[in-house]
Amino acid sequence: MNKAELIEAVQKTLGGETSKRAAGDAVEAVLTAIAKGVAKSGTVQLIGFGTFKVAKRAARTGRNPKTGEAMKIKASKTVRFVPSSALKGSL
Repeated sequence: MNKAELIEAVQKTLGGETSKRAAGDAVEAVLTAIAKGVAKSGTVQLIGFGTFKVAKRAARTGRNPKTGEAMKIKASKTVRFVPSSALKGSL
C-alpha cells in the first residue's frame, strides 16, 4: 500500500461525505506529528499499533560498489519501527 492508497482507505473509513483532500490532510497531519514526535522525544508509541523510535547506527567499513574500494561509513541515526503484539497477531 502506498500513500495514495492509504488516503483512499482513510476516505472510505471516514464515510461518504469526507473528501479525498480532507482524508489526505488527515494522513499528512498524522505523519507530520509522528515525525515531529520522534525528532523531539525520540519515541512515539501508538498502543495497539507499534512504536517508532530513534536508533543509532555504529560507524562501519563498507565497500564502494563501483570501484570495490573499502570506505568508512559514518555513525548515524535512523528511525526504527517495532510492531505491537496486536499488530503481529493480525498478520
